[in-house]
Formats: sequence, structure tokens, C-alpha cells
Amino acid sequence: MDINVETFSGAEADRISTISRQIWDAKYRLKAADGTPVDVTIEDTWRRVARALAVAEKEPGRWEQTFYEALEGFRFLPAGRILAGAGADRRVTLFNCFVMGDIEDDLGAIFTNLREAALTMQQGGGIGYDFSSIRPKGAPVKGVGADASGPLSFMDVWDAMCRTIMSAGARRGAMMATLRCDHPDIEAFIDAKREAGRLRNFNLSVLVTDPFMAAVQADQDWQLTFGGIVFRTLKARELWNRITRATYDYAEPGVLFIDRINARNNLYYCETIHSTNPCAEQPLPPYGACLLGSINLSRLIREPFTPDARLDIPELCDLVSVAIRMMDNTIDVSGFPLEAQHQEALTKRRIGLGMTGLADALMMCGLRYGSVEAAAMAGEWARQINRAAYLASAGLAKEKGAFPLFDREAYLAGATVRELDEDVRKQIGENGIRNALLTSVAPTGTISLVADNVSSGIEPVFALAYTRKVLQPDGTRTEEEVSDYALRLFRERFGQAARLPAHFVTAQDLTPEEHVRMQAAVQAHVDSAISKTVNVPEDIAFEAFQEVYLDAYRSGCKGCTTYRPNAITGSVLEVKGPEAATPAAPVAEPFAGGDLIVRAPKLTGATYKLRWPDSEHAMYVTINDVEHGGFRRPFEVFVNSKNLEHYAWVVALTRMISAVFRRGGEVAFVAEELKQVFDPRGGQWSEGRYVPSLVAAIGGVIERHMIETGFLVAPEMLAGKAQPIVMEQAAPTHIGPICPKCSQPGLVKEAGCLSCYHCGWSKCS
Repeated sequence: MDINVETFSGAEADRISTISRQIWDAKYRLKAADGTPVDVTIEDTWRRVARALAVAEKEPGRWEQTFYEALEGFRFLPAGRILAGAGADRRVTLFNCFVMGDIEDDLGAIFTNLREAALTMQQGGGIGYDFSSIRPKGAPVKGVGADASGPLSFMDVWDAMCRTIMSAGARRGAMMATLRCDHPDIEAFIDAKREAGRLRNFNLSVLVTDPFMAAVQADQDWQLTFGGIVFRTLKARELWNRITRATYDYAEPGVLFIDRINARNNLYYCETIHSTNPCAEQPLPPYGACLLGSINLSRLIREPFTPDARLDIPELCDLVSVAIRMMDNTIDVSGFPLEAQHQEALTKRRIGLGMTGLADALMMCGLRYGSVEAAAMAGEWARQINRAAYLASAGLAKEKGAFPLFDREAYLAGATVRELDEDVRKQIGENGIRNALLTSVAPTGTISLVADNVSSGIEPVFALAYTRKVLQPDGTRTEEEVSDYALRLFRERFGQAARLPAHFVTAQDLTPEEHVRMQAAVQAHVDSAISKTVNVPEDIAFEAFQEVYLDAYRSGCKGCTTYRPNAITGSVLEVKGPEAATPAAPVAEPFAGGDLIVRAPKLTGATYKLRWPDSEHAMYVTINDVEHGGFRRPFEVFVNSKNLEHYAWVVALTRMISAVFRRGGEVAFVAEELKQVFDPRGGQWSEGRYVPSLVAAIGGVIERHMIETGFLVAPEMLAGKAQPIVMEQAAPTHIGPICPKCSQPGLVKEAGCLSCYHCGWSKCS
């Protein structure tokens, strides 16, 4: 469908970017089974959600309008599941993610858990699992005379299940796998993703304990144990080096400070946490579910870019109060994949209200993200949100009752609750509280794009502006500049040529210490956790990289996720304009289109060896050329391999390609078309680039051959053929490696999740 300005009506219509409209249409706009829009405008989406959540009230008509006003103007952003599913009359859950039940170390129980995971993912929920309860590889299995295969073997089964659910057309749900730092298989867990293609559908995190961190600092021995048996002893620092080295090289595993998570849990008296949802902003007990939403701080700044710029605190507190009621109602109107998840949600009524647009709000107030002053301001805004949330929930408890497992004495004695203002604690003491936990900072990549491209969560702005290629209904691509919300407001006020202030910074301008400073400042006023990525430069020394994790631990963070661009994780590319995405271009066309080329008895060619992760045997791609007028052009393609799994479609593909080559005319498009094909199971990294499928790899071989024979000119030699978009006084635009969905170079890691700036694809949703 061609998206036009009418799809976003009202006062916002003339300023909402094209990418916002397109992602809303693709992901959140309600449509009939035949594709006919039910939501004609974004206002219809807001109205649908408001009406659905108001059903839980005694006076739905009164609250529907209040809820609508909170959503209007993108002030409150419910999580994507709510935005897409509320009022849709479909069998979906409005909860984003779940931590599944404890896995008993028994084959039958393990596969019962697998079934529960499949049912949850089928309804679109991401899942988290702790595999620490499964005995290590090689441990004896009594009664059957066999050795255990270990937790990683069962993680492979989960990974295959996720791939199968995705191939059936279900909305992707990411998975988190955790393993304790004292499990005997922890080293294999750390190294798992060094094996190409393994555990693609998992995020991995090590559960790091306080005793382990103390042992690292003291360079002491560390025992790997299971069931009271010591399997191995090694130096704690040796294991720490192994964890951080894997993350330095592969961006995984992450680290969760699990003892701190449990010590600061409001429900310490009735649950133990040992896993999180896929992006780690919600540490959850068995069958726990995360219900998410975000306050858009950028829409609450008054007199931006002036000395009097400020966040409207009264409006913030009013908005938080409404958002808490909306999220509490969501618990009652949502479906659940499993009854155990339903009961867990009802007895604790846990929610996670967070913020987004923080970086934009700071820029609008003249503060440089990462500075001491910005961290102090971010911490104060988080405190105000947290305080208003607890007051609102205490008010709801007076009206509707406290959560069933509320224990007044134990709850008020909790480490996090003790730090609340005295008046808030008094309200909780008198009325109880409706929701056991209230605040969290989740990834908001896609909904932040829909909200006119505000900065995501508490992340810095990744790119002030970048060039995006847009696929049109007729198959052509046009180019547009996508700019950050705060940048556009600044341009509107001061003009396109105005020099940007020094506090307009991006993720690439920040030190790791500044990233951690911001995370720690907000974490101090968030009762759950935060999903944030500490982006570090490629050339950071390993010792400095390790210090990031120690800094996060010392600063009170509950976990740490880093991303260092390199040839394996994908280098961050500096792109100054559309020429960076320009395909190779032909330099000669000696045959007119439609003139069938006759094969000579002998042809000149080359054979290329190609390996793919899920294929045991290599493929050999042979490309033969014909010569005419001193030029070589491709004539035929053959692919040979001992692996017969792909035989039929490979033969069909190469015959069709060869037929196109023999017709003459312009054939450079063949390689480009093949390179656009992506595999829903995932691709692989090759020579510093992400290759989205085996077909794309074959296309890359063909393009390489065309360049080497002189038939095409490589993209880097086309300088000057396209004029870049140059930002006035702005830092160069940075975007990431190739997206597996749209094949454009815009994949970045923010808030612990890989997301695409071009099409809105996210690994976590």
C-alpha cells in the first residue's frame, strides 16, 4: 500500500516522516484478513487501544477519552504488542516477553518446557530460559547407563524450534538463554556463538554472582559445580577473561549481576529470579511476564533550545498516572499463552513503565548526553517517573485492591522501596500497592521510529540523519533523508543552515564511561532493569573493554551489554550519502538486449569456493564468459557440491541465470537481485559483511566475478556519480551493516537489541 500523509491526520500530519508512516502501516495498523485497513489513521489506532484498555474500568466511556489523550501526540507509547494487538479481536498476547518455568533436569520435563516455549512464541511472545538446572555434558544419567548431553544440546533444540515457528509465519519472538557462572558447562556456553550458525535465535547472558566478582578482583580460584559436586577448578580471572574476550569478539554473552537483581527485587520475599526477558530490562521469576510502555520525554519539553528549556514535571506526573492505569488494565484484558503465565501476572501485577526520547530531551535542554550534568538530569527525570508511578499504583490499590501477594511489612522492608520518598511509603503503608514492580527501561526502537523518530529508550542518538532507500509500489527505489526528531525541531526554529550546538552528539561521540554513567544514573530510580547497549570503538584495548564491565558493576547497574564493531559483529560504516549503497555498475554492454548469444566451443571462466554454515560440503561456483570487442561478459553459471540437499533449486537457479546471461542486454541486475534475498533462519558474516542467505552469497560471487573481469565497476570506484546529503556542521552519518530483511546498511545495536533504521526490523520483536 502506498502510504500518504492522510494516514497520519490531524496537527501531526504534515511533520511526521515517511518512515514513521510506513512502519506504523507495516507493524501496528490494524487490517482485515484481506489487507484492507481497519485503522484509517493513526488516531484510529490510538482510539482502538484506548477503547480496548478502558473495558476493564467500571466507567469505560470516561476512561477511554483519558487514555486516548495520553496516547495522542505520541506522549505515552505502549509497547508494540499492545499497539498492534489491543482491540484487534485476535488470539495474541499483549505482553512482550516471558521467562518460562524452571527446567527440571529430566528428559520429559525438558520437552514439556519446549512445548510451552513453542506455544508462547506462537502467540508472539519472546521468552527467557535459565539452563543452569540441566546437568553438564558428560555427567552420568542414572538408570539408563548414559552420559548427559549438557544444556547446550538442549539449547540447540530450542533454537530449532524457534526457527520452525518463524518459518510457519509467526511473528518473531526472540529468546534469552542464561547460565550461571559456576555451571561446569559455562565455558562451552561462552564460546557457543563462535561456531558459525549456532544459536542464532538466542541472546546469551552469564549469571554473574557477587562471590564471583569478588574472586575476580582477588584473583582467586573458582569452582565449577553441579549438584554439590565440583567438576573443575580454575582461576576466576581466567573465566572472566574468557567471558569478556568472547564479548569483545562476538558481542555476546552479556552479563547479568544476578545477586544484585535478587537483592533489589521488591518481591524478594516470595520469588527468586534467575533469568530475564530477551533484552534484559525485565528480570522475571518462572512464568513471569513483562508488560511494557514508555513516556516520550521529548514531547514534554517546554521552550526547547532556550535557556528556559525544561521538562514539564506536572504534565509528566499526570501522564505517568494515566499510563499506570492503562498498563494495569492491560493485565486484565490480555490473553496469555499459558495459564501459569496468567496466574503469575494476576498475583503480582508486575508492569514496566519506562521512558524514551531521553537523548532528544537532553539536547532540547542544552545538555550533552553522557556529561555529569546530563546524567544528573536523567536521574532526576527517572526519579519523578518512579515516584509518580508508585503514587499512582498506591491510589489504584485503594480503589481496586493491592496485588494478591502483597505483604505490607515485607514489601516496605525491600531495598528499593526503602529508598522511596517518605510520603510515597506512607501511601503504600495505608493503601497497599496495586503493582509489585512498576518501572523498567525497554528497547523502543520501532515504536520510537513510529513516534516521529525520537531517540530510543535512554540510548543516545545513533545518527542525526542518514539516507534511506524507499521501495515504491512500481518497484523503483527513491532516496530520502531520515533525521532525528530533535534535529528537525532545531532546523524548524533556526533554519537549515544553522550551526548545530556542541551538545548535539551521537553514540559514536561518547566514551564507554559516559554510556555507563547514563545507565547507572537512571538505574538508581528504576525498580526493574534497563536495556541499554554500551557502544565502544573498534580499536578499544581489551583491558579498557573489560573495565567497562567493572565500571557497570561498581556503579550499581544490574547488567551490562556492549557492542564493539568488527569484522565478525559487523563494522559500523561511515556513510555520507546515497552513493555508499550504490550497486556496481556496468562499464560495457557489447550485446543488444534480446540478441541470443551463441556459445563458443571453449569459454574462459573461473571457479569460486563457497562455504555455508548449515552445509557440510563446500559449493563450487563456476562462471564462464564470452568475449566480444575486447570485453568479457558472463555467459553461464554452474554450481557443484557433494551436498544434494539444495540440488533441485540450485540447478533451476543457475539455468535461469544462464538463460538471462545468454539473452544479452543489461545483466548487472542479476547479482543485485540475488543479493537482496534473505533467509528467515539467518545468514552469516563473511569478510566483514552480513550475507543474508545462501542465494545472496551466490549473488555476491557473481558480482565479484563481474568486477574482476572488468564487466562491472566496483561501488567504491563510483565516487562522484551521486551527490551526498551533507549535514550542516553535523558529524558524519553512521549506519550499520546489512539488515537481513531489507538488505540495506542500517543495522545497529541499541538497548541490547539489533534493529534496522531503514525498515524497522528488530531481532527482539
